[in-house]
Amino acid sequence: MTLESASVALASRTTRRSLIGRLGTGFVALVGGPLVAVALSPQRAAAYHVCGHTYTTNSCPHPFAPHTRVDRFGYPVHPRHGYPVDDRGDIYTSRAQTRRRVCQEVVPKKYPSTGNPRYGGGWSRCCKGRIRRIYDCCSYSDTRINGDASVTGYCHKGRKVFCIAYRDTEVRC
Repeated sequence: MTLESASVALASRTTRRSLIGRLGTGFVALVGGPLVAVALSPQRAAAYHVCGHTYTTNSCPHPFAPHTRVDRFGYPVHPRHGYPVDDRGDIYTSRAQTRRRVCQEVVPKKYPSTGNPRYGGGWSRCCKGRIRRIYDCCSYSDTRINGDASVTGYCHKGRKVFCIAYRDTEVRC
């Protein structure tokens, strides 16, 4: 097989983006070893499930985790239907049910080392024809929910990303 036919065969079965990704993974494997290349694989990313988020920060605790969907006040809602849910995932119909804000109340209760987390910044993506807002739940913890080192992300005042949540809007994209 000639070099030209090999390159034509490669181009016919891959896109430019996947080719660059393969080359980058190969380079990382060569320099940092196969363990690093496997760790960087997008299929292994903990939050690959959230449309618009392909990095490794995992979702915040939620009754339907890993689909951590919240309303504009930070309370959990059903990830598919959008109705309010309590801490167990049941439809929220009464104040007798426990319904806590995911970042500000559930995270510090479940992970005391986070201190007093707050939503920091976020970004918007088009998901299923609607704008989705993805939020960083920020704390002073040096470790993220998935055990990796914290990153600054969109957090303010020295806080770092602990986990993420999202909110679907009614705005078309």
